[in-house]
Amino acid sequence: IIVANVAFFLYHLSLGLEIAVHHYGLIPAELLRGVDQIYTGARRGLPPGIGVSNLEPAWATVLTSMFSHGGWMHIIGNMWFLWIFGNNVEEAMGHGKYLAFYLLAGALAAGAQILTSLTGVDTIPMVGASGAVAGVLGAYLVLFPRSRVYCLVPIVFVLTTMELPAKVVLGFWFVLELVRGLTALGVERAGGVAYAAHVGGFIVGVVLGRLLGKVHPSAHEQQYAPRRDFPGEWR
Repeated sequence: IIVANVAFFLYHLSLGLEIAVHHYGLIPAELLRGVDQIYTGARRGLPPGIGVSNLEPAWATVLTSMFSHGGWMHIIGNMWFLWIFGNNVEEAMGHGKYLAFYLLAGALAAGAQILTSLTGVDTIPMVGASGAVAGVLGAYLVLFPRSRVYCLVPIVFVLTTMELPAKVVLGFWFVLELVRGLTALGVERAGGVAYAAHVGGFIVGVVLGRLLGKVHPSAHEQQYAPRRDFPGEWR
């Protein structure tokens, strides 16, 4: 999945990110109402004489937008979180289930963002794997509830590392995204961040994580768990 995201991003760079975003991004107006618009340089800062139409059929952008990113920091941030948390979730689900889960979480996260559109005719392209990655975070929370995560934490003017429970780190992230999303309601642009997709993807991840994955105990619990071959004895 990471390789596919990076390959697609490099392809976008060859086209020009502005062009690629408008062609492969999910545009609610195109998807919901079939509003076909050609984006020109005069309106969107594209090179003079360049016109970009959204990918046809419009429903295909639900998939392509999940593998599209608007810049280096955008893709690096998403892939970093996916690299850290995704491998454990994939192990708990299995390869096939994990791939299906990832795509479904991304699609439903996009749906959550569309539902919060002010008018339902939003023409701003939505791109990024953050909805699907949020689903991975939600699944990680329920599958590895007692895992611990090393975090870089600012204390006054000093940065230090701390080992925190995953449920604290991910729970704080979810609450922060929820507050930001509620604050952004009624605002035409929320700084380019799809908060509803993050919240929706996380909730989907929590639900599907329970259904598709096998909950793993913490390393401490595993260390002192009864051996299967010698019932009643302890490691």
